[in-house]
Amino acid sequence: MITLKTPYLLFTGDAQNRVNAKTATGIADFKPENCLGYYGLPEATLELDNLPKLSIKDAAAQGAKTFVIGLANSGGFIADNWVPAILEAIELGLDIASGLHKKLEDVPEIKNAAEKHGVSLHNVRHCTTELVTGSGNKRTGKRILTVGTDCSVGKMYTALVTEKALNNAGKKAHFVATGQTGILVAGSGIAIDAVISDFISGAVEMISPDIPEDEFQVIEGQGSLFHPSFAGVSLGLLHGSSADYIIMCHDPSREHMRHLPDYPVVSLKECIERNILMGSLTNPNIKCLGIACNTSSMPEADAKAYLEKISNELNLPATDPFRFGAESLITELC
Repeated sequence: MITLKTPYLLFTGDAQNRVNAKTATGIADFKPENCLGYYGLPEATLELDNLPKLSIKDAAAQGAKTFVIGLANSGGFIADNWVPAILEAIELGLDIASGLHKKLEDVPEIKNAAEKHGVSLHNVRHCTTELVTGSGNKRTGKRILTVGTDCSVGKMYTALVTEKALNNAGKKAHFVATGQTGILVAGSGIAIDAVISDFISGAVEMISPDIPEDEFQVIEGQGSLFHPSFAGVSLGLLHGSSADYIIMCHDPSREHMRHLPDYPVVSLKECIERNILMGSLTNPNIKCLGIACNTSSMPEADAKAYLEKISNELNLPATDPFRFGAESLITELC
């Protein structure tokens, strides 16, 4: 298990919005107590409202221990314009943590600087656990998987808020992290999109083992069955989780799949039906608890009207969990 020193200095790089820096925003929203502040390049416009903006030098002087690369770009690479900031953090004695696909030590300047200054490089996305292929065997307990109409629509946020709602309602629930941000929030998990394809379902089985029958695992979803780039990971999660329930996550402002303008976002109805069909391979009794929408681009009144509309159309609870809570999604479980 990876153990990171706290407090963190979150690096938001050149991010222009929350999606660009979803790792940093996720940690800031759910684990602010682990963070000293954040640092962004001059061209960045994103601000983290609940944390102070600090220079790397000031953060080091105040006791920051780990410089967390809080960005999530397509392809998971370390951009050239980030490297000077990473090197400065290393020279000031901070460990570096990254959830990107590209390993930190694959950048020669970073590797050499870390060796020179005696700091640790943590590649959170890369699993070192020995994995096996999935079995499809039923496990005890109940499992909720967040799925989506697209990638980056709030599956991790929905899972974390749903876990909290269940625990507040007197149920015992555990968040299961399957992405780099979730791992940094939870402290454990496997980044499923970095697992060799044959072992995806087995990895999900490993991190969601047998639990008491009256307990819940809330499993963080990835990608979308309808996204050509990431559908394979989404399907592996469905099969490996043997989900009893899904929560459909959606961003109403999206017109097409992220980064793919030729692929429009499918309807909620079709996406729910397809996930139920695919998930029924390992759990014939799978069902949808409701719809979780990211309505951050809407005024509150418009958001509530939209949620009421889709709830009536699909005969399912609909909410923005981060904005309005997840209680309506777990009504039938309580």
